[in-house]
Amino acid sequence: MGFADLLNDVGGFGRFQWIHVTLLSIPGLLMASQNLLNNFTAGMPGHHCTIPNRTSIASSQNISQSEVDDRELLRAFIPMDASGTKLSKCTRYVEAQWHLLESNVSVIGHQANFSKLETEICLDGWTYDKTEFLSTVVSEWDLVCTLRPMKQMSQTIYMGGVLAGAIIFGGLSDRFGRKALLIWSYFQLATLGTCTAFSPSFMTYCIFRFMTGMAVSGVILNTVSLKVEWIPTKSRTLVGTLSSFFFTFGQMVLAGIAHSLRDWRKLQVAVCAPFFLFFLYSWWYSESARWLVLNRRSDKALKHIHRVARINRKPEMVEKITLEVLECHMHKEVQSSKTTHTAYDLIRTRVMRRISLCLMVVWFSTSFAYYGLAMDLQKFGVNIYLIQIIFGLVDFPAKLVALGSLTFLGRRITQGTCLLMSALMIFTNIFVPTDMQSIRTTLACLGKAFTSASFTCIYLFTGELYPTVIRQTGMGFTSTMARVGSMAAPAVLILEEMLPALPSMIYGGAAVVAGIIAFFLPETLNIPLPDTIEDVEEKWASKKLDAEKQAKKEAVALREMKKGAVEGDGEITGLNAL
Repeated sequence: MGFADLLNDVGGFGRFQWIHVTLLSIPGLLMASQNLLNNFTAGMPGHHCTIPNRTSIASSQNISQSEVDDRELLRAFIPMDASGTKLSKCTRYVEAQWHLLESNVSVIGHQANFSKLETEICLDGWTYDKTEFLSTVVSEWDLVCTLRPMKQMSQTIYMGGVLAGAIIFGGLSDRFGRKALLIWSYFQLATLGTCTAFSPSFMTYCIFRFMTGMAVSGVILNTVSLKVEWIPTKSRTLVGTLSSFFFTFGQMVLAGIAHSLRDWRKLQVAVCAPFFLFFLYSWWYSESARWLVLNRRSDKALKHIHRVARINRKPEMVEKITLEVLECHMHKEVQSSKTTHTAYDLIRTRVMRRISLCLMVVWFSTSFAYYGLAMDLQKFGVNIYLIQIIFGLVDFPAKLVALGSLTFLGRRITQGTCLLMSALMIFTNIFVPTDMQSIRTTLACLGKAFTSASFTCIYLFTGELYPTVIRQTGMGFTSTMARVGSMAAPAVLILEEMLPALPSMIYGGAAVVAGIIAFFLPETLNIPLPDTIEDVEEKWASKKLDAEKQAKKEAVALREMKKGAVEGDGEITGLNAL
């Protein structure tokens, strides 16, 4: 008997669980906006050097706008880039080259004489194309040319905040409770995320983004635990997968909001201010009864269980479930809770160490490949708002397939297969010519879909593998590697200048390694949540020992059969000799 039995007694997956999971999942619509926001707030608009008094200079040469359009006029001021098809983004002619406006001047001739024409950097700043974006942090603070790496740095800083949040909030929630930390995370995200829109400088912007990233980790980690710890064993797969659809749909919500606003400050407010509403209704949540019991607050846990029973229309269970009944069901867990647990417990014992090391690799590679594909949408040459919607749409069939696989094949096979399939898509894309853009985009979408399905699985899988006494610490510890992966992903794109295929080779290689390692994790399908470290060791160490004993028995039996066969052959040989 354990807490899972109490959940079944008070209604299983009843009305309370439906309301609880729905309210916890709704903020997921905007969690995608936080992680992928940089695609739009830091979008790179078309740009070229500003030419002061361009119209008046043209007029002095007796050239009017009616004779040449604006782009043609720029040819006299801005050189072409190395491809000869686009205007240079970072240089301009020292003196206007009016002869280049003549119709008989060929591009080839222009390129041949390019090195002879004196150029300079953009001394008067840049002029930005406002077709795709009205305003971004790039155009706000001129993060172009030599400052272009600052765009990726802002995303790395944000992911650094997510990493710090995973470390800090993971441990704090095991100490102070899931609900308290989740409420605080909502408030921090709403307040600091909204303040980001009023940043007067790029440095201030990065500081606010870092703090917002910390809050995002607090929301994700505590949401997962509050869901898992109030859901019966058989419902975890369905709930985990359906909840992830909120994040998937949120990617399309982000595209719609970004397209309608096109201003980074307005967009920042639009995706962060709603968390004030989530903060207000989060007080309705019930704290994890498992956590309360294990922290010697059984009386409060009992009140929450009675509340669940009443909401689930099981009022008779209020009288039946007493403090003695609750502590009797969780006697072993209560005894275990008297021991103080630290992050060292994640690697102290044999099975916990194997689980933690494997999960670290899987978390890192899943996030590494995911953000390597999802954080540079402009490289596909498709409208950025459209490609964001497409990237969201492909997740739906992928996650439905993952749901079926999680339900019938289990977590381990699903996790490993998703990673290996994403690696296959990434590697295949290396051999597709760059001019076949539609095929490359399709393969990238499929690769992203499999990594998204892998994310769905790993959140559920990790919550089921770690025991209640240290679940949040474990989630924070292993998901830390996901933040490292998301920070490393943009940096790897720099290697594209050395070898275009190198980033894809690294992303795909990491996914292959993680896919193989995932098969070394224990299976948790239809297995009750462990509450103590001893539960973990007993469940999966004993299974391994049983398998080893069975293998030894089979080996002994095989040797006996071979020995008997050899002796029989000897007897037959002796009889033949006689």
